[in-house]
Amino acid sequence: MSGFRIGQGFDVHRFAGGRPLILCGLELPEGLGLDGHSDADVALHAVADALLGAVAAGDLGEHFPSADPRCRGVSASVFLDRALGFVTEAGYRLVNCDLTLIGERPRIADHRHAMRARLGELLGIEVGQVSVKATTTDGLGSTGRGEGLAAMAVVLVERGERDE
Repeated sequence: MSGFRIGQGFDVHRFAGGRPLILCGLELPEGLGLDGHSDADVALHAVADALLGAVAAGDLGEHFPSADPRCRGVSASVFLDRALGFVTEAGYRLVNCDLTLIGERPRIADHRHAMRARLGELLGIEVGQVSVKATTTDGLGSTGRGEGLAAMAVVLVERGERDE
C-alpha cells in the first residue's frame, strides 16, 4: 500500500438569516450565516470529507447524517476530530491541507490568517501546512448569485504516526 494518499472534499450551504457565519471554526462578523443541520461550517465539512476520502472511510453524511438529531447544532470541529481519528486509525498522519472557499462573500482576505491558524490548530499541524484561498464564480451559479458558499479541500496524508 502506498505511503501517501490524497483526499478531496466538497460542501456547499445556502446563506440564512439568524445564524452566525462559522468558517474554519471561527465566527465571522458577516451579516448572514449558513443554513445547515450542524453549525454549517462549510470549510470544516469539506476538510473532514477530504480526510475521510484520503483513507477510504466513507463520507461526512455516512458518519454524521443530517437526519440524526444528535448532530443538530454540533460544531463541525467534532466532525473534523472524528475524521482525523479515522486517519490515525488507518495508520496515516496529515501532511497538509489546501482549502478553497467559493462564493461572492464574505471577503476571505480579511480573515485568512486567523482561519489558517485556527484550521492548523484543529488539524494539529503547523500553519505553514495549511492553505486557505477564496475565489468567486464571476456571477455564475448559486454561489455567483450570492445564494450560498461552497468549499473544496484537498489533503495529503502519509503512512506513519501523527506528530504529537
